[in-house]
Amino acid sequence: MLDIVRKAGGDVMGLDWHVNLGKARDILGPGMAVQGNLDPTVLYAPRETIEQEVKRILYENAGRPGHIFNLGHGILPTVPPENAIYMVEAVHRLTQK
Repeated sequence: MLDIVRKAGGDVMGLDWHVNLGKARDILGPGMAVQGNLDPTVLYAPRETIEQEVKRILYENAGRPGHIFNLGHGILPTVPPENAIYMVEAVHRLTQK
């Protein structure tokens, strides 16, 4: 359906964790920003797993502009706050040049 979404127009598309970010960016083209797409349950995992998933998403985006790193759905109410903070810190650390 991403091709249909691209044709419908818009500025930003939210993507959940079932979508490969790189493939979605290829289909949507450079004119559409994307938001997502970390599986929110990853925030229950150990820090090593959180960092691995952050790296995977950043790799799939391949440095393309217009990516808003976010969860593929809202944060779950029982997620340990320190894990959410770690995810944000990992994104900042891994994207600073």
